[in-house]
Amino acid sequence: MELTLWTYEGPPHVGAMRIASSMEGVHYVLHAPQGDTYADLLFTMIERRDRRPPVTYTTFQARDLGGDTAELVKRSIAQAVERFQPEALLVGESCTAELIQDQPGALAMGMGFGELPIVSLELPAYSKKENWGAAETFYQLVRCLLKNQLPQPGTPKPSPQRWREEGRRPRVNLLGPTLLGFRCRDDVREVTRLLGERGIDVAVTAPLGARPADLMRIPTADANVCLYPEVATTVCSWLERSFGMPTIKTVPIGIAATEAFLAELEQVLGLEPEGAAGAGKAAGLGERASRLPWYSRSVDSTYLTGKRVFIFGDATHAVAAARIASQELGFEVVGLGTYSRELAREVRAAAKELGLEALISDDYLAVEKAMAEAAPELVLGTQMERHSAKRLGIPCAVISTPLHVQDVPARYSPQMGWEGANTIFDSWVHPLMMGLEEHLIGMFRHDFEFVDGHRSHLGDGAPAASPAPEPEHDKTAPASATAPATSPGSARTSGYTGPALATATLEAPAAAPSAPATIGEPVWTADGEAELHKIPFFVRGKVRRNTETFARERGIAAIDSETLYDAKAHLSR
Repeated sequence: MELTLWTYEGPPHVGAMRIASSMEGVHYVLHAPQGDTYADLLFTMIERRDRRPPVTYTTFQARDLGGDTAELVKRSIAQAVERFQPEALLVGESCTAELIQDQPGALAMGMGFGELPIVSLELPAYSKKENWGAAETFYQLVRCLLKNQLPQPGTPKPSPQRWREEGRRPRVNLLGPTLLGFRCRDDVREVTRLLGERGIDVAVTAPLGARPADLMRIPTADANVCLYPEVATTVCSWLERSFGMPTIKTVPIGIAATEAFLAELEQVLGLEPEGAAGAGKAAGLGERASRLPWYSRSVDSTYLTGKRVFIFGDATHAVAAARIASQELGFEVVGLGTYSRELAREVRAAAKELGLEALISDDYLAVEKAMAEAAPELVLGTQMERHSAKRLGIPCAVISTPLHVQDVPARYSPQMGWEGANTIFDSWVHPLMMGLEEHLIGMFRHDFEFVDGHRSHLGDGAPAASPAPEPEHDKTAPASATAPATSPGSARTSGYTGPALATATLEAPAAAPSAPATIGEPVWTADGEAELHKIPFFVRGKVRRNTETFARERGIAAIDSETLYDAKAHLSR
């Protein structure tokens, strides 16, 4: 373990909390000290839920370590069962309590709760993290509830196309969505609608919104959809081995992936073209169902072609974003990585196809360094990358957990399916457009539209009345003394939240050129600096270095706008 300011994932017991909080009728008893109860805030603040997570903490203190903490565990378990009457009980310990070795799961098993399903969670806090903890908890819970339904050895596997013989519509399970996932609520709604249009029913959605009794109905479906591999891969693999249930592995994020998802369903379930409108003809549906394909080819989007993009997030969303960016929007992916070590292989494979080396790291500072070196024009990442991109002055869109409250919108905003493609286009392209607007404001701020009397669109209020003629003796005052102050909110009113690097520099009072730090080194004049800052930020550093080299080779001491353009003409030959 190491000390860090930010972390992409919490300890595995937070993953277990996500499963318990996502379900109904499940309670989690967590053996933990007082300080480990902070996780409640993740659900009440970020998810904006109207109730606390269904978790009972033993909350032992330092003075309890000298006594029998096992009795404290048993008392907490008994009180939780009596008060909440759960349909299934999860029992585990936090990273701190793991050191005490009270074995709370074994204690609960011996307390005589009759038919109550009890799942003892052994989550290694010092080697695993949150997503692994969620996947393991979900797997152990499903396995516990389905143990009496396991088929006898040698039993033939049921056919995923048996729905025809039984005279019903095909049905699937949607596995993996949880609280604190990225747009899971809306993804489930969108995928359920998508399946309904194809004549496919959803038997069980879990963990999100499911009860223990719902998990016991999982084998009644014809196939499982692994909607979020970080959480559902383990349980889907077990269901395939134990019950012979095939897994739909394509995650429908983006136009091509949604079409591939429908094609995989069609193949596994044996759907015929007449089974549903358009079944068997998944290719091309995106052109009719989503606006992203047209927008990405329209005149308004031609300036997006070739934009450099850096991508980092959980494996599922990072791989999907790389595919959409490179194949559907015409971006150039200059960086791809994930913090999900369990799915690092998939990210490495996707990066290799793009001619990149994947960044597998949970160190946000290493990610920020890689981001800066890649010099992208757009960052697609987590809330960590949003902060890093803001410091670097690069537009950013959040595509993955970890997230903050603004990434849990009240509106319908899926990432999957046809409507998800529309959402993706809007959320990715708008930061670029706002960044372009900010750059243009900085470039043309000296034009007449931006002088006093024409600045209401920058947040300075209505145009000011023309000032009275100045007294004769004031006309010699410096221009900076009478220039209107720039509103600190002017950059924000454009809708772009990044730092206004170009405008901030241009708005500073003109200063005399400073003496060079090293004898013989050229210095920039105020005129040269102003002209330099009209160049987009993502190439400005390179232009500065090339111009300084040009001036140094020719013995030019002061770099003004004329020198800048001479250097440009020389290097363009």
